[in-house]
Amino acid sequence: MITLRNKETSTTIGTISEEELSYLIDMLEEEDSQDRDYWIDQTTLDYFEDNGCDDHLLEMLKDAIGDREGIEILWSAG
Repeated sequence: MITLRNKETSTTIGTISEEELSYLIDMLEEEDSQDRDYWIDQTTLDYFEDNGCDDHLLEMLKDAIGDREGIEILWSAG
């Protein structure tokens, strides 16, 4: 499984499948091949919702953002 964390606080957001990670990688911009963090905001969530994002991943990210403008997430395998 893949663990998502809030990059700022290191708080665990939850775990996702390899397929959900592939979705994130495919849909979001990476600075290089070692990039493992992404900025997620409401615009990103709207984009995901319009482009077939898995309900589990979408709800997890919505909960992680809460009432903030957005968050930077970090993923790790293990």
